Amino acid sequence: MAAKALSFDVGDYVVYPKHGVGRVIELQSQEIAGAKLDLYVLRFEKERMTLRVPFNKAESVGMRKLSSDKTLREALDTLKGKPKVKRTMWSRRAQEYEAKINSGDLVSIAEVVRDLFRADDQPEQSYSERQIFEAAASRLARELAAMEETDEPGALNKILDILRKAAAIHNKTGAHAVA
Repeated sequence: MAAKALSFDVGDYVVYPKHGVGRVIELQSQEIAGAKLDLYVLRFEKERMTLRVPFNKAESVGMRKLSSDKTLREALDTLKGKPKVKRTMWSRRAQEYEAKINSGDLVSIAEVVRDLFRADDQPEQSYSERQIFEAAASRLARELAAMEETDEPGALNKILDILRKAAAIHNKTGAHAVA
């Protein structure tokens, strides 16, 4: 196999921006249209999905190793910040949130989780807000779980605890910040 910028081995956890955390289950070589192609075979348990990514496309699609401890700390610190809600139409904000989630960047995903979190004493979210919040929280929890070698529900509880404590502080000092 040729030398490549990104290198993943069987058993490695990886982040694929559009799907979140998966695991390399196999390295394959296939001949497609007369060309030999080396592939990473990724398994995403939550979606029960298998994805094949050519070695030479892994970097361009944004596939990466799990975040560093520093990036994880930065993401968890982001959750503690004051939520920022822009006064733009929901459809525009929803697009921005989806783009942040699909970027695969842990800190951007944490921003979405922070901005869409609602404490029990706050007004309820719309259905689409809740959907985007759950998608972002799940994506963040899966990477946290893989990094801390725990399960997704445990990681999600850790995230929600941080958010609840932050909400208790920020709700005393006033409503959401408006950008």
